[in-house]
Amino acid sequence: MSQRRDFLKQSIAVGLCAAWSQSAYAALVPDARAGIIRALRRRDDTIVKLPTIGDGYKMTWTPDNRQLTVVNDGAGWVNPPDMFYKRSLWSIGGNDPHEASAHIVDGYPSVEQSQEPEEAPHYHGHGLLAVNGRIYQFLTALDRAEDRPRHWTTAKLIYSEDGGRTWRNQDGTSPVQWEDWHEQKKDKFAFFNEPDGCFSLLTVLQMGQDYRANRDGYIYVYGTNGSVDGKMNELVLFRVRIEEILDRPAYRFFAGIQPDGTPLWSPALDDRQPVHVFPRGWVNSTNLFPGDLVVETWLPSIVFNEALDAYMMVSAGNGCADDGTEFGKPSYLGFWISETPWGPWRQVHEERAWTPGGDPQSRAYSPQISPKWMSDDGKSFWLVWTDLKGIREIAQATNAPDEGDSPEAKSAPSASEAALEANEVMHSFMPGYGFNAQLVELDVV
Repeated sequence: MSQRRDFLKQSIAVGLCAAWSQSAYAALVPDARAGIIRALRRRDDTIVKLPTIGDGYKMTWTPDNRQLTVVNDGAGWVNPPDMFYKRSLWSIGGNDPHEASAHIVDGYPSVEQSQEPEEAPHYHGHGLLAVNGRIYQFLTALDRAEDRPRHWTTAKLIYSEDGGRTWRNQDGTSPVQWEDWHEQKKDKFAFFNEPDGCFSLLTVLQMGQDYRANRDGYIYVYGTNGSVDGKMNELVLFRVRIEEILDRPAYRFFAGIQPDGTPLWSPALDDRQPVHVFPRGWVNSTNLFPGDLVVETWLPSIVFNEALDAYMMVSAGNGCADDGTEFGKPSYLGFWISETPWGPWRQVHEERAWTPGGDPQSRAYSPQISPKWMSDDGKSFWLVWTDLKGIREIAQATNAPDEGDSPEAKSAPSASEAALEANEVMHSFMPGYGFNAQLVELDVV
């Protein structure tokens, strides 16, 4: 098999990447303004597709009015797309997607595909937060399993004190290190090889520009409770004081609701209890691509709507085929509302076949609420996602028997040539694999 085909296969495969009753304590939480949100409408007539290649798009809002977004597995906004980033960070200007202008954050420790050996751990960008002039990010890595889909096992915390120009490891050292397999140890990460892989995929609550809408001095971080169905659909939570986020022993895990209706926080991870349980049946159990992974599923986006005094959560399940492979049918999409970061979460919208624009072949993925692009009255916001429509066709093409190298494929392509070709394959097979956005309107009493 040619080096060119090896690169394409590697790029595509790696890149696609209730315990307690909610109602039991719902009565303990007094009605608040979140209760006035009854439903919502996705405005398909407002869909905007920005010229990007990649996925992820976790976002935060900086004090200098930038909206930072993570891009995994693609060129992002690079034009021509002669780079294939495993992870990169972008600064987006403008008050809505129509005004968006994006620039790569040059100081971010991005990694281009050709710079990383195929067998190395790949750290993907996830939870992101701008707070008190700093930027924090949790990155996630997989295990090395070969006999099953690879599971998420590692959450690495990095941060910047100067708007993204320079970055440090959690212990304050610089530059950021990408620990190889033999270097991975618990004391180097926020979470590593925890029970069932809990708290490996992480998302951070967004509370306005530079976290200024926060009232209690805590950062709230959500994660999946594992990497298999029955665990991945359980949402777990920890909180930590803003000034202590780099201190792992300071993390306190949600451990249930006390008789008086207040949350219980424990320093022991084993005491964790889900804050919400999503439906089962939406996590892939096998893969389209040999040696691939459990697709990121049920990792939500949660944003505080200050105008309505409500916490809004969106999350999606992976529409699996009958054989357990990913993206066999449209995804599940749900929106929930709460008066507190720990719930209870009341569902206000459900789609068991999420098809933006009415396209039944859509494989929409990883929905995100923009923390900046929200109306002043809180009654509308922009939803961002990517679409993997065409991924099964890619799997069919890349898994087909190799018929030998053509003459032009005998020489190894340069890094930029290989990246151009990989991005072209992704874009041609999956034209929606990029930054898509649409307006969502809330039905408010």
